[in-house]
Amino acid sequence: MTGQVTAEIPVEADSRPRHVAIIMDGNNRWAKAHRLKGVAGHKAGVDAVKAVVETCARQGVEVLTLFAFSSENWRRPKDEVSALMRLFLIALEREVRKLHRNNIRLRIIGDRSAFNSTLQEHMERAETLTRDNTAMTLVIAANYGGHWDITEATRQVAQKVRAGELEASDITDDLIQQHLSIGDLPMPDLLIRTAGEQRISNFLLWHLAYTEFYFSEVFWPDFKADQMQKALEAYAGRKRRFGQTDDQIAARATKQ
Repeated sequence: MTGQVTAEIPVEADSRPRHVAIIMDGNNRWAKAHRLKGVAGHKAGVDAVKAVVETCARQGVEVLTLFAFSSENWRRPKDEVSALMRLFLIALEREVRKLHRNNIRLRIIGDRSAFNSTLQEHMERAETLTRDNTAMTLVIAANYGGHWDITEATRQVAQKVRAGELEASDITDDLIQQHLSIGDLPMPDLLIRTAGEQRISNFLLWHLAYTEFYFSEVFWPDFKADQMQKALEAYAGRKRRFGQTDDQIAARATKQ
């Protein structure tokens, strides 16, 4: 990483996001800017992942969800998709034990049926190895789409209604959420998207209803510890209302 790194300032516990979600964008543009092939950008992005995971773990973030491969990414050139699959497999082989040593649990969400059997086996092994870890949960969204997630949850609920396990009147927001891929985890407090884009691209559609957004102009391979720290500090300065007025929030803070 080039340039001066800002000193890491601990974020106060009451202003720290429990769950950070990141759309890692700009790998190809980073590679193009460096006159390299696109896959070089994805490889460089792995270093950014490591830096962000380490920063979030140190700052006490409970859940970090990374959008690694969307259900729409299959439309990319075949050689790029193949390279991404190889890179994903290599990362699973090399990095999972490091996560385990650091007490980090790995979860992978998305439709795995499109991946080859070898990759699916490595995903399952990685989750099994780390499932009892408690320091932080790292969620990787691979072949994931928000529409797919909500559709799958709705299908599961419909099957229970058909089987007589539920009545239609039993269906609530909470029930649908319980059937989502990460319905058992805290909702994202902070969504980060890099490379200057300002859209959510079918990522965690249900979950982002009250999430704070942070958009960075930095390409993902350059989004390292200092950039992550800036995002956390920006979040600490936000006032989250959840539909309430400032007076209500002040009154609630006084009671606490």
